[in-house]
Amino acid sequence: MTATTEYTPETVTPEAETENGPETGAVADAGAAEAASAEALPVLHPHVNAWFELNARDLPWRHPEAGPWGVMVSEFMLQQTPVSRVLPVYEQWMARWPRPADLAAEPSGEAVRAWGRLGYPRRALRLHGAATAITERHGGDVPREHSQLLALPGIGEYTAAAVASFAYGQRYAVLDTNVRRVIARAVSGTEYPPNATTAAERRLARALLPEDVPTAARWAASSMELGALVCTSKNPECGRCPIVAQCAWVRAGKPPHQGPARRTQTYAGTDRQVRGRLLAVLRDAVTPVPQKDLDAVWHEPVQRARALDGLVADGLVEPLEGGVYRLPRT
Repeated sequence: MTATTEYTPETVTPEAETENGPETGAVADAGAAEAASAEALPVLHPHVNAWFELNARDLPWRHPEAGPWGVMVSEFMLQQTPVSRVLPVYEQWMARWPRPADLAAEPSGEAVRAWGRLGYPRRALRLHGAATAITERHGGDVPREHSQLLALPGIGEYTAAAVASFAYGQRYAVLDTNVRRVIARAVSGTEYPPNATTAAERRLARALLPEDVPTAARWAASSMELGALVCTSKNPECGRCPIVAQCAWVRAGKPPHQGPARRTQTYAGTDRQVRGRLLAVLRDAVTPVPQKDLDAVWHEPVQRARALDGLVADGLVEPLEGGVYRLPRT
């Protein structure tokens, strides 16, 4: 979970290390993961867990006082966003909304405003929705059960497993970009995992889980940290890796990816850039914003209108009578 690349608002740079979101990488041979049997799998967790004890970053959501809510907030923020950008926003967020009920008591537009320049602001709406559901259904406490977590709005399989594991110490396979890359290289011998998580990857990740519950929870965190700090997408530092002697990719001579070229995403001139500029005006405003102020942020009227319509459709912007706009008040 690390990145050093500077990010612009409303974007993600796929070539940099991102946090807990899907990797935009090359398609790997999924059959390699399918072929690995549980009996033949290397035992990786003792080495990686021991490495984690010495090398884990001191992050606020790892402190006991963060609690399950702090873990959940961090997981929403870290999706496709580096730690360096998340840290200041996380600290401000937790100071203002230390419990789900505190966030649920405010309009969703305040969550969008506080999200600032993290990008992909629909995550703020989803987190507000999850906080509201936690307050209404669970007495304001983040639920412990995986099925209850998965039933919350905005929570998918990854986030439910991550909160269950990191907050409650349960035994779940937590498959983010970093973990998938570690497993692809160490076990399957391929440089990159498939673009989308496959059933074969999930089975392999479950087979790698230690039987002991606390050890499995630590493996979930340590394997993610290894992918973030050492087994990075570009320029992995194999000399620092605690499982380099067991790594199938290294033992095979680090064969390069043989599939299609890795995709990259552009930002300049896209609707995402326009959306970011429109939202920046609305976040800074204390009163509804007239159309003319929004028109000033982008020169091309058709694209500007399309971006604004998209923000309205996503529930990020609320149009009012008289041609003015504001962040949602619901």
